[in-house]
Amino acid sequence: MSTLTQSQKNQIYKWIGSLKMLKFTLLYKISRDGCSSKTFHTLCDNKGPTVTVLYNTDNSVYGGYTAVNWNSSKVTYDAKAFLFKLDYNGCEQPNIFPVKNNGTNAIFGASGYGPSFGADGSDLCCFTDSVNKSGTSFPLNGNASKLGHTYDLKGENYFSVMNGHLQVVDLEVYRVEEQELFQKPWVRDIEWSQQLEEDLKDKVASYKPLPGLDLQQARILLVGQVGAGKSSYFNTINSIFRGHISAQANAGSAEHSLTTAFNPAVPLSPDALGFVKKPTLSDKIHCVAFVVDGSTVDVSPEKVLERIKAMQIRMNQRGIPQVVLLTKIDKIWEEISDDVSKVYFSPAMKECVDKVAMVMGLPRSHVLPVKNYEFEVELDQNTNILALLSLRRLLHFVDDFLYNRLDEIEDQQIQRVHISE
Repeated sequence: MSTLTQSQKNQIYKWIGSLKMLKFTLLYKISRDGCSSKTFHTLCDNKGPTVTVLYNTDNSVYGGYTAVNWNSSKVTYDAKAFLFKLDYNGCEQPNIFPVKNNGTNAIFGASGYGPSFGADGSDLCCFTDSVNKSGTSFPLNGNASKLGHTYDLKGENYFSVMNGHLQVVDLEVYRVEEQELFQKPWVRDIEWSQQLEEDLKDKVASYKPLPGLDLQQARILLVGQVGAGKSSYFNTINSIFRGHISAQANAGSAEHSLTTAFNPAVPLSPDALGFVKKPTLSDKIHCVAFVVDGSTVDVSPEKVLERIKAMQIRMNQRGIPQVVLLTKIDKIWEEISDDVSKVYFSPAMKECVDKVAMVMGLPRSHVLPVKNYEFEVELDQNTNILALLSLRRLLHFVDDFLYNRLDEIEDQQIQRVHISE
């Protein structure tokens, strides 16, 4: 991993302590732009508050924040600056190291230096001049041996934060900007009320597939990585209709799927129990919902995306509609945890939805944010409404698919009549 995850960004948001939403914009990335002090200053000087993040070869993630501009000529005071650790040897170990002495000598600006924290870069000088990539990493020529001189390390040191070296796979600098909520929602305004919840429940509960097709139920396939929230989505919908939090489907954090009705690691075989070799319309999938963890969109493995694209090609050939259920939205913007009705006022949510739509090659209206019940012990009206809106949308896509099948059947019947005549 060599880019910040949403949960890591959220941790830095907390440390910065802004009362407003924050937006991270990538200014500089050495794997993309080259490891050069000249390039760093060209791209990052006078851009306001920034976060510098280093990803080392031991899977440790650390860096620093400054609320003032980078410059090319002087040491700068910044009482809000801090260094931090996010991961150590691949494990989450978040820790913040505030600047000492009211921020005197917090950051060091010099044209021949990359991001440097402390007087003359005494605490963390990332690199000087330029560094060439060696294999898959950059052997940074900076120095952090005096880490703790300007910043309070709280008992930690060069080895417990950075593994005692500056060999990194990447280094990034993000501009940090405050963001206001949208004045108007970026989708149709919703009246978050008990009446809407009851109306949605009635519509879902009374749903029946189109007449004339001899179907008893709609078939919706949930597809997604382990832990994305497939079982939790089932439990959320189930909870709404039961009137209490339900855990009928196994859900939780595990290396492998907790849903064990079949082995997802083994390709499905025609010899498998229950396999239908000659499926009718009632046996086929009528809509596919890709379940995507919104907090990991930026770091989805390339192989996963390739598999999804391969699946989409086959679905498109069969005319199967596709939707994305965007889960864990409270990790994209934590305030959603307290009030789900703010979901469509959040610029961060809109950005995530747009990104997923682009990656999946689907219209934005096909990406449906949902917040599953995972830690809650009581139902919440607005969480219910958002989940029911997504399910109603899925059923609409099912109807679209069935209307197409109905048209095909009617066309075939007309053709048979013409032939018989």
